[in-house]
Amino acid sequence: MHLTLHADYSLRVLLYLATRTGRPVSTQEMADAYGISKHHLVRVVQTLAGQGVVDARAGRSGGVVLARAPADIQVGSVLRAAEPDFHLVECFDRERNACPIAPACGLKGVLDEAREAFLAVLDRYTLADLLRRSRPNLQDYFLPTSEP
Repeated sequence: MHLTLHADYSLRVLLYLATRTGRPVSTQEMADAYGISKHHLVRVVQTLAGQGVVDARAGRSGGVVLARAPADIQVGSVLRAAEPDFHLVECFDRERNACPIAPACGLKGVLDEAREAFLAVLDRYTLADLLRRSRPNLQDYFLPTSEP
């Protein structure tokens, strides 16, 4: 299984914001801190804002902040919102499934069970749990930025 960059960046944005409490953070600052595309991060922030996980305000005094406490942000929910689908194999996609053995194959059920187990594990963790599992100096690992 491979998560999309959108899902990966969603979790990275949340970790960054959780280490920068007390002030709005620009998407440019986060892009610089990770060495990734600002344009992609804008879409990620839109997804997270739509989910009610972050607040994003435009303008000179704007920026992005967590909309909820880290303990109230569930990792599994974030990934479900950020991933376009969790189609592990072709037969998971009913519209594009061209596998000739799909009606008789037992693989889909096993993979579906594995996918659900994967998401169940992620549902047990919050952003606060990720912070507790990280090194205390996590913020020191971000690339230097021009922002404070």
